[in-house]
Amino acid sequence: MGSGAGAASLALLPRTTSLEAVDTSAAMLTRLAERAARAGVIARTVAGRWPDIASRTAPADVVTCHHVLYNVAEMEPFVKALTSSARRLVVVEVTARHPLTPLNPLWLRFHGLRRPDSPTAADLVGVLQAMGLEPGHQEWRGQHGQDYASLAELADVTRRRLCLPPDRAAEVAEALIQADADPENPASSPGISGLPSPGRDLVTIWWQGRAG
Repeated sequence: MGSGAGAASLALLPRTTSLEAVDTSAAMLTRLAERAARAGVIARTVAGRWPDIASRTAPADVVTCHHVLYNVAEMEPFVKALTSSARRLVVVEVTARHPLTPLNPLWLRFHGLRRPDSPTAADLVGVLQAMGLEPGHQEWRGQHGQDYASLAELADVTRRRLCLPPDRAAEVAEALIQADADPENPASSPGISGLPSPGRDLVTIWWQGRAG
C-alpha cells in the first residue's frame, strides 16, 4: 500500500512471483508498471485509497506498506485490511518519528506554536499491540539521496510546509542556516527543515497476516 513508483516494492522483484501495487496516484502506478515491465514482471495495479479498495485486491503472501501509516486518520480499519490481505506477513516501514517533527522549532519561531513530538514508531507498535497483534520491529539507519539542488529550493519547500507566504522565503533560509544547514550542500544538512536528510532513523515493523 502506498507503492508510489515502486521505490520499495520493485527492490523485491527477485524474490517475488507476482506483484500487485496499490496507490492513490494513477500516474505513479503507471510508472511502477513500466519499471516492473522493464524488469520482466507484469505488475497488477489498483488505483484508490486503502482500505476502501481492499476488496479489489487479491490476498498475497506478504503485504508491504511503505511510509504511509503516519498519514492514516483511521488506523484500525487500515491495519485490519492489511492483516486480512496477507497470508504470511505484513511488513511496514516508517521513520522513527513523524518526518515533519523536525519542523517544530520553526513552527515555534515563525508562528509561536508548540507542536507535538508524536506520533512515533513506538506509538505505532503500541497501537498494533492494543489491536491484539504481535508486532516485531527493527530499527535501522537508512540513506537518502539529494532531493534539493540549492538552499533556495530547500527554503521554498520548507516555507510552504510552514504555511508562510513567498516573501518569507529569505527568512526561512536564514533560519535554516542558523540551524546548521549547509548553503553549498543542503542534502548534508540536519533534518531541522522536516525534509529528508542523508541518513534517517527508520523502523521496519512486521506481524502475522490472517488471510484465509
